[in-house]
Amino acid sequence: MALVDPTRRAILRRLSRGEARVTELARPFAMSLNAVSKHIHVLERARLVGRRRAGREHVLSLHRKPLDRAARWIEAQRAEWTARLDALDAMFEADRRATATIRKKKGTSQ
Repeated sequence: MALVDPTRRAILRRLSRGEARVTELARPFAMSLNAVSKHIHVLERARLVGRRRAGREHVLSLHRKPLDRAARWIEAQRAEWTARLDALDAMFEADRRATATIRKKKGTSQ
């Protein structure tokens, strides 16, 4: 759910280039700092973002491991579904050939 929102994806994209302060992350968005903070909290709960304090500033960084795990899972799912769809396609192709052969035999025997 954390990656569904385009604002959160934009925050992660920015953090992929390096650490940033909360105020810096909020700057490009047409919303309040409080609204951006809520998005950041969602990302923190999903363990995609970490926070450290530098004096009065809160500095955020991207945690890549959860994204890497998700990417591996997605790729495994893609491979499994590709194999299933390929098997289904092969079944339809075999059925099509069998039907064509039967029709051909019926046509020559009449």
